This record gives sequence, C-alpha cells and structure tokens, in this order.
Amino acid sequence: MATSDVEVGGGDSILRSVKFLLDCKEKGRNHGNRRPPSIFIVPRVYRDLSPTCFNPRLVSIGPLHRKDKDLQKFEVQKMTYLHHLLDHSGSNPEQTLQECVQKVILKIEQIKSCYEETTYNDEELATMMVIDACFILYFIHLISVEAGGFQGNWSIIPLIVHDMVLIENQIPFFVLKDIIESTFPHFKPNTSLTHHLKILLERYSFFMEYEVTNNINLDKTPDHILGILHYCLQPVHHPLPYSEVPMEQKRHSAMELDRAGVNFMPNEDANWAMAMKLELPRFSCFPWFWCKPTLRMPKLYVDDYTELLLRNLILYEQCTLVPEYVTSYCWAIDMLVDTPEDVAKLIKSGVLVNDCGSNESAVYILNNICNDITSDVFYYYQEWERLDTYYKSYWPNAAAGLKRTYFSSPWNIISVFAAIILFVLTLIQTIFTFKC
Repeated sequence: MATSDVEVGGGDSILRSVKFLLDCKEKGRNHGNRRPPSIFIVPRVYRDLSPTCFNPRLVSIGPLHRKDKDLQKFEVQKMTYLHHLLDHSGSNPEQTLQECVQKVILKIEQIKSCYEETTYNDEELATMMVIDACFILYFIHLISVEAGGFQGNWSIIPLIVHDMVLIENQIPFFVLKDIIESTFPHFKPNTSLTHHLKILLERYSFFMEYEVTNNINLDKTPDHILGILHYCLQPVHHPLPYSEVPMEQKRHSAMELDRAGVNFMPNEDANWAMAMKLELPRFSCFPWFWCKPTLRMPKLYVDDYTELLLRNLILYEQCTLVPEYVTSYCWAIDMLVDTPEDVAKLIKSGVLVNDCGSNESAVYILNNICNDITSDVFYYYQEWERLDTYYKSYWPNAAAGLKRTYFSSPWNIISVFAAIILFVLTLIQTIFTFKC
C-alpha cells in the first residue's frame, strides 16, 4: 500500500515536472520569436562601471525609474507641463486629453512589448505614457527659439536633456508621434515630430564639425529618442563594410603612430559623422619625412556628458539589433588613447577638444569606455590594416626607433646634438692634423 502510494505520488510529480518543462519550452519559443525590447534595464556588469551614466538625475521617464524616491519631486512639475500643453492645444483641453489617452490605450500591448519589464497595469502605464510624452514635447517647445526662451531655472536644462537620452529612461517613438499629432496642430501647425526633435538632438552633438541633425531622415521608425540619436550617427547613403576579426593585435597609440610619421587631421564626411580615413602619400617609396600619411578623423568634443552619451549608445547597440557603429568608433579611440601624451597629441592635431579637466580625465573616459564590451565587428578594419602595414614598414619603424632612443626627452636631444658637434669637431681636427 505504501509502495503504491509512493509510485502514484512519484508519477504525479513526474507529470508536473514534464508539464512545467513543456510550458518553459513554449514560453522560450515565444520569447525567442520576439524582437528584443528596445528599452531595458542596464546589466549590472555595465552599470557598475559608471552608475551615473545610466541613472536619471532629475526626471523619470517611462516605468523603469518611476518609483525612484529621488525623482518623485519632479512628478508635480511634469503635470504642470502637461496642463500647459493642453491649454495651448485648443479650446477643449479635456477632449484633447481624452484623444491622447484613447490613442495610447489602443497601443498598450505594443507599448508593453517595448519594455524589458513593467510592473504597472494597463491603466497606470497608459497614464504614465501620456504624462511623459506631453512633458517631453512641451519641454522641447520651451527650449526652442520660437517659444522665446526657457522661463525657469536654467541649471536644470542640461540635467533634463541628458536624462532624456538614457536607455532606461525612454518611451516609444510612436507614443510621442501620436501625442504631438493630437496637441501641436492647434498652436504650432505643420510641426512634425522629426522637426520638433531637432531642437533636442542638437544638444547631443559630441562631434565639433558635424551636426547630428544633418542625418535625421527617418525612413525607418526609430525606437525612441536614443534610437533617433543613434540613427543620426549612422552612414547616410549605404551600410559600411566591416571585419569580423578582432583588431586587438593591431593596436597603435597616437604617440606611436606620431613617432612613425602619421599625422592627424579633422575629417568632415557628409556620409558618416564618425568616418575615419587614412590618406597615404602618393609616392610611398620616399623616406617617411618626405611623405607622411594622414589619419583623418572626426573632431571629438569630450566633456562631462560625453561618457554618458557614448555608454548609452553602446549599450543600445549591445542589447538590440542595431548596427554597432558607435562601439566600433569607441574601440578605435580606445586603441589610439593610452596615456595623457596621446590625448595631448590629438588635441594639438585638432581632432580632440578636452573640456573635462585634465588630460588624465580624458584618458580615463576614452580608455575605459569599452571595458567589458564585446563586439564581433569593426567598421574601421580597412584603415587599421593599412595603418598597421605602414607602421611595420622599414622607414616608420626606423623613425620610431630613433625617436624613442634619441629624442624621447630634452636631455636626450641635447646629448645627441652634443655628440654630433663633438664628432664634427673631432673630424675637423683630424683633417687639419693630416694636412699639417
């Protein structure tokens, strides 16, 4: 009797386990067929590298940071922005608000699929989307020239602007589109979301000679504001070739390349903001000091927010299906920058502007930006192959060796010139001795 009970009990346990595993398989299949969420919680390994680059400082947008106590104070301000927008949007604010909520409710399943997780019910999430979309759109309107300038505490503008680009602090693009179509035509006719967002995107330009809004043709619907910024940094006309071979073994710092005779100059490429191009001399058979190659690269502006922008763009590439252009660019910069002398060289060459304090601070940002980041593609492989081939050729190696040995410090240079003068004087004395 006892044995039979155990067998029956054991059978039920097996059946439950089998059912559980089959359910997991079905859920896994459904999850595998889904597009990866475009708004997600940053993995711990990346957050620990630089928490301030991923945590909003002033305003929560979307559900992922809604319960953060440090951000609760600004919720009242967001409601104020919503009512100001409704007051501008027509003679019947209640009807406008009803239209906004209805549009969001109809797309609530699509909205939920954009997030990695959300603990809010449909009504709460819909309310949140309307409030946040109205806040974003009206804030951008307030900082525009047409609005006559921002009326309030100007010190919060950079905080809000950079909170709006955090990967965890996004709402879907189509929500912004629906809300602007229901509100702005009444007081700002013929305003498209694309044109409106240009006002915000101009504040994210970390390349001195390139306006990111030059490439804002949204043929494909972006995921969110961070996605639009990423889209603007992609090549305009066609995808770029890339290598799936890691480039670690071909690292050459800016100073190493400089000693080998490589010049650095700013690059302006209408096709791609982050383009780098190596211009080799036409007559490469001549010695390095007659025919030096030039690496043309975008003029990077490094300040307190550069790391924030780059890290969020990299994480967006790492966790979604977008091309890894920014990751490749940061790998290339990481290879060029190892020491403060590398930063100083790039500053002197006009391809880097350091506004974050010391050169050591810039080294820390640029040299650690790709820590724990893995990538199978490198969009600069052709230029780096050519750089490596040039670096390994005879004249650059000879020049680099001479610079390291004899010209690495002022005292070495003085010693070399003293030795040359001594040699010349000895030679003259020898000649006169023979003549006498």
